[in-house]
Amino acid sequence: GNNMAAWRQAISKNLREIRIHLCQTSESSNGVREFIERHYVDLKKQNPKFPFLIRECSGIEPKMHGRYDFGREKSISLSNLSSDQVLKELENLVLAGEQT
Repeated sequence: GNNMAAWRQAISKNLREIRIHLCQTSESSNGVREFIERHYVDLKKQNPKFPFLIRECSGIEPKMHGRYDFGREKSISLSNLSSDQVLKELENLVLAGEQT
């Protein structure tokens, strides 16, 4: 619904940067890879100037890092999460930025 669009547009307002680290082959990164295939392009379109950094590295645990104002960072493990759960974690990172 509408709510979904709202937090997506708040990404560049609430955060300075998002980094997603994943492994190209491991099972535990499957949902993250699917998330990127499904959502990355749309998220980029909605936040064209925002730095969404995707780093692929063999054998690592998949994680998402959000950087906020004043250099605050928050990291979330994405290990074995589904694509939808990864999206939810992204939403949580964005909403966490509202509380500053």
